[in-house]
Amino acid sequence: MANVLIGGGTGLVGTHLSRLLKAKNYTVTHLSRTRNLEAEFPAYRWDIEKGEIDKEAVQNADYIINLAGAGIADKLWTESRKQLIISSRVNSTLLLRDAIQQHRPDLSAFLSASAMGYYGNRGEEKLTEDSGAGGDQFLVTSVQAWENAIEQVAKTDVRTAWLRIGLVLSTQGGALPKMTMSTKVSVGGYFGDGQQWYAWIHIEDLCRAFIYLIQNEQLEGAFNAVAPYAERNKAFTEKIGTAMDKNLALIPAPAFALKLGMGEMSTTVLNSAHVVPERLLENGFDFQFERLVPALRNLFNRDI
Repeated sequence: MANVLIGGGTGLVGTHLSRLLKAKNYTVTHLSRTRNLEAEFPAYRWDIEKGEIDKEAVQNADYIINLAGAGIADKLWTESRKQLIISSRVNSTLLLRDAIQQHRPDLSAFLSASAMGYYGNRGEEKLTEDSGAGGDQFLVTSVQAWENAIEQVAKTDVRTAWLRIGLVLSTQGGALPKMTMSTKVSVGGYFGDGQQWYAWIHIEDLCRAFIYLIQNEQLEGAFNAVAPYAERNKAFTEKIGTAMDKNLALIPAPAFALKLGMGEMSTTVLNSAHVVPERLLENGFDFQFERLVPALRNLFNRDI
């Protein structure tokens, strides 16, 4: 079976994707800061800052998936942090482009993560892949820089596709564990007026979307990786309670307080982006989890 090389393979999405690929009989290898060929998923070395990569990893790959990038919401956005968020994504992508050109120009496909932050704060507008970027907020400009780098890979004539990923739902990391912390005392929080749209996706559907792009050789370009039915922030919190069979007391976090405490990073929770997965649906992708409550119940029951 084909060999899939993953950059960022030990992160939340990469770990789940690696296991799902292995279950489907793909050979999976990772790129890591340290080489370890004895690991469950053999790891080859790359150093994004120095522009170094084990050529053997690329030579053996049939597909490359890049999930690498510093966490958007892990730390406050100082100027140095914002630069790291951009450079970790852009430089890893360009390093892989150069390695593909030098060592595997006949690669079957290059796939990459991107983010729905591309669309910015768009209120009630329904956003498809043709909607265009959303202004000059940092989230928008950082994703534009990322996608510009991805498009440089496409210019090598390797089939290239990328997923603009929404709010990834998993009990193992990301936003959901933080959103459910207060439910232990039957409290649910929402942000601002709670009317902003959140586009979300079950982690398993996200990983299945990457595999779908591997298996369908005609697919390239941008795809929105979100479930078909977005939710408003306040309703999202209410449905967490429904999935847990709890009546939650809903308490707002005022927008001014979020801006004061989080600064520019408050856009990650206050922006409204009603993103829809038009191209995945048009190309026959079948979501296992279209609606939020069944998705949450599945995650809570399986603890994934």
